[in-house]
Amino acid sequence: MNGQSLRARLFIALLLAPALLVILAVVLFPFLFNLILSFSNANLDHVRDWRLIGFAQYLSVFQQQLFWSILLKTIIWTVASVSFHVAIGVFLAVVLHQKFIRGKAAWRIALILPWALPQYIAALTWGGMFNYEHGSVNLLIKKYLHLAPVQWLGSPFEAFVAVIVTNIWLGFPFMMVVALAGLQSIPEEPYEAAAVDGASSWFQFWHITVPFLRPVMIPAITLGALWTFNNINVIWLVSNMGEPGDSTHTLVSYVYKAAFNFDRFGWAAALSVVIFAILFIFWQVFLKKTSVAEPLD
Repeated sequence: MNGQSLRARLFIALLLAPALLVILAVVLFPFLFNLILSFSNANLDHVRDWRLIGFAQYLSVFQQQLFWSILLKTIIWTVASVSFHVAIGVFLAVVLHQKFIRGKAAWRIALILPWALPQYIAALTWGGMFNYEHGSVNLLIKKYLHLAPVQWLGSPFEAFVAVIVTNIWLGFPFMMVVALAGLQSIPEEPYEAAAVDGASSWFQFWHITVPFLRPVMIPAITLGALWTFNNINVIWLVSNMGEPGDSTHTLVSYVYKAAFNFDRFGWAAALSVVIFAILFIFWQVFLKKTSVAEPLD
């Protein structure tokens, strides 16, 4: 290695050093500290004098029935939200992709607003809309359906439905944008050949549109599932911190409550590591089962 090459490498290292230090400070150090904390007895009684106690916190996590209940709700929350995100997003993308639709730019701007708005503002707004007495949802139910108002945020099932509806509204624009970009990259020739053969629109959608969209939608679905699984804003702001009676919590929102409301720092750290492991396994299995590298039929 000559002197010029060494100086070039040192210059590159010097340019990368600030970014590496930031990553070390905000990602690697907190992750490692949380991992160590998960093996400790850290809580309100042991803030400064905590010590390592092995796998006791992990055993406590898995032994609690509440963990399994919240895990099931988190899976339902994620699957329901992402399924509707994809279904609504792809449907709207297909509609907006049609040549006869007028004012496409205006429709795209209007439909992307839920995603563009700050999430905490949208969540607080939806929380007010689900208010029992003055919320617009109950006002519309009484006016147009002539039904009694619903205790959206006062009953466990209704509150869970409310947070899922809110999250669906917030998430479908992302899938719509991704699907719309994928549709614009599909060539016209396969559709023209299918039309000549007399194929129906439904046949063209399942055998042409869906296979071509698969390589762009699978990464989007993966990201959407990870984001939804880790979403705390909607749960915390719409249902008022997982109420009623902690019935609307997901794993991430309960980690926050366990750490900063119950001061169970070690237990919350162990649960957060479990969440990380669940998401990592899901990511590996999902990408392997739905490989984007598979050739199109």
